[in-house]
Amino acid sequence: MNTTIIGSGVAAWTLVRELRKADPEAEIRLITADNGDFYSKPMLSNALASGKTPESLVMTPAAKFAEQQKVELIPNATVHTVDATGRKVTSTAGDFSYDNLVLALGADTIKLPIEGDGAADVISVNDLTDYAAFRKLLDGKKEVAVLGAGLIGCEFANDLLKADIHTTVFDLADRPLARLLPEQASAFMQAKLAEKGVSWKLGRTVVSIAKTATGYTVVDSTGESTHADLVLSAVGLRPRTDLAKTAGLTVGRGIVVNGLGQTSNEHIYSLGDCAEYLGKFVLPYIMPVMQAARAMAQTLSGKPTEIKFPAMPVSIKTPDCPAVVNPPLPEHEGEWEITADENGVKALFKGKDGALLGMALLGEASKERQALTPQLPAMI
Repeated sequence: MNTTIIGSGVAAWTLVRELRKADPEAEIRLITADNGDFYSKPMLSNALASGKTPESLVMTPAAKFAEQQKVELIPNATVHTVDATGRKVTSTAGDFSYDNLVLALGADTIKLPIEGDGAADVISVNDLTDYAAFRKLLDGKKEVAVLGAGLIGCEFANDLLKADIHTTVFDLADRPLARLLPEQASAFMQAKLAEKGVSWKLGRTVVSIAKTATGYTVVDSTGESTHADLVLSAVGLRPRTDLAKTAGLTVGRGIVVNGLGQTSNEHIYSLGDCAEYLGKFVLPYIMPVMQAARAMAQTLSGKPTEIKFPAMPVSIKTPDCPAVVNPPLPEHEGEWEITADENGVKALFKGKDGALLGMALLGEASKERQALTPQLPAMI
């Protein structure tokens, strides 16, 4: 049986590796719009400080990975359509039949509606090609405006500081990481990064970006103007779902999959940033990819295996304020118990029965991750 995978990010290559373990004789094809080189996407937001070039971020060239895993690699090919009934994909490299298809399409960066002749110059870093362009544009720059104070925005702000580049971070929310952290933890993160040089402009949006002789003028919703040599957008990701929609698959925020990772078509699966698990979760993190890929590999090799998501705390790569977060699920009822000092914040979300349902650990408290994680409930 042939399993065709569309995509070449961590989700796709992890599935390849797990499927080869599960079935040494499996026929695997991987179709990718780029060259398919394997690298860790989460490394992009902290690569500057460690001096990583685009080339050094590549962990395994695609051709070598394909040879090692006995994969038919179709690089630099765009898939136009999926014929779910006929089990065929049409691409710029030709038509390919499959027995099972896996959509590991990733996600696109969200683009804000910003006016001005400089708006088109806003850069996002979503893959290795973007990172290479970003590195070139940074040459000689000293002031970068970062749009978005979420996880990626904070990571880039801290990383740029380590490269001796000042950052000003804008966000509509009145505090950083507002969706992940309770207020006191957000305030701690904000203060620690400010101590190192990050400027925060929160509770506002950027409305226009104008080119100037020395860079850009960023005007926000308060009417304030800020100079920047470069503007980086890190406002979030939107799952790639267009191909699934045209194939007639059920789509919500992402491509909806059941407990096996199966879409509304029994021969098409999805995982990674583009998937919406059980119609509830879009999880653009590494640990869910690993969990889903292991289970899906078993299913594709003939041993149906439910995807299980244990508690999977996320480490935020802000070395000037280390942080680990595992937010409570929307259905969880309870309240935060917070202890804090100048060295850290330990925020524990507990239910009425005292059970630990979520946590946010910052600074020195982040060292308690290993001890606390086993107490957290599984996601699925």
